[in-house]
Amino acid sequence: MIERTIKNKILHSLEMFPAVALVGSGQSGKTTLAKMLQAHFLKVLYLDLELPSDYAKLDHAELFLKQYEDYLVIIDEIQTRTELFPLLRALIDQNRKAGRFLILGSSSPALIKKSAESLAGRIIYHELYPFNMDEMGKEALHKLWVWGAYPGSFLAPTLADSHAWRDAFLRSLTERDIPAFGINASPVQIHRLLTMIAHSQGQLLNSSALTKNFSLSLPTIQKMLDIFEGAYLIRRLMPFHSNVKKRLIKTPKIYLRDSGLCHRLLNIHEFDDLLAHPVLAHSWEAFIIEQIASLLPRGWEISFYRTTGGAEIDILLTSAKGQKVASEIKYSATPKVSKGFYSALEDLQITRGFVIYPGNDSYPLGEKITALPASSLHEMIH
Repeated sequence: MIERTIKNKILHSLEMFPAVALVGSGQSGKTTLAKMLQAHFLKVLYLDLELPSDYAKLDHAELFLKQYEDYLVIIDEIQTRTELFPLLRALIDQNRKAGRFLILGSSSPALIKKSAESLAGRIIYHELYPFNMDEMGKEALHKLWVWGAYPGSFLAPTLADSHAWRDAFLRSLTERDIPAFGINASPVQIHRLLTMIAHSQGQLLNSSALTKNFSLSLPTIQKMLDIFEGAYLIRRLMPFHSNVKKRLIKTPKIYLRDSGLCHRLLNIHEFDDLLAHPVLAHSWEAFIIEQIASLLPRGWEISFYRTTGGAEIDILLTSAKGQKVASEIKYSATPKVSKGFYSALEDLQITRGFVIYPGNDSYPLGEKITALPASSLHEMIH
């Protein structure tokens, strides 16, 4: 069992809230983590709603769950029965104490909406990312990037086995998981759209251009993107909006969140293939973004900044108190600071800037700007 960095945060939340939600992409390790958490509680009931026997136990959910008021009840794949949320609220209100329910879900649109409406003030959310460098060690950086951070892909015995795992995961997504949302698209169309997003990695989202290659309407494409995002497959990185007197780019950038899936969709088999591929820099950028996002404390937001005049920040981190940290992401052994980065720091009056690169040493690149190894991302927010 690999110790997940989020484990202690979840245990603390279970001491504070009646319900805790652990959400994230399918196959990111939620079930494994939940089973590790069981060891910290005397009484635990685990229900996996993908098992017909456990699913049937909740046909009379009120009578069944009332038997387990003194237990931590873990409900896995709860998005299959969102009608449970009002009942969970009622049970919590009848006996309000911390650590009653731990709910796991892989599809946030239904899960977040239903639980937010029903369990407001009673629940806290945690997102489980696939592996990060804190969990796997700095020496794993290269493999995490090239193979991807999903446990099944990263822990595969060989690169061929990693390819096979990613192929099976993509097949499950396109043939079962995504169509389950009632989307009007075939598995082939879903796979093609994911592949087009991989080709567009790190670029400004152009939904209209995506429709040109499909016999699908723009609303259908947009719905598919919403579902991909809700299933934690893609990230639409939103632009930072401020009151600076500049013409700002207001279109989000789009990324496949896992670099290993991106590489597989683009038929990039090994590192040498990636080095020769046009997606190289954007793949590195997407990987670093997800690593940073997995480390951010609660309350921080991640965005980018770009003006029509050329000022640009790849990653802008903003704390709940308004503190700002700016970063460029460069796949280069000798990173340089762009003029646009300096302009953006001046626009937003930011006093700390970093250029993240795949080297080993931190060193100043100029006033207020530091070259930062990708293995030292914590230094950005501490």
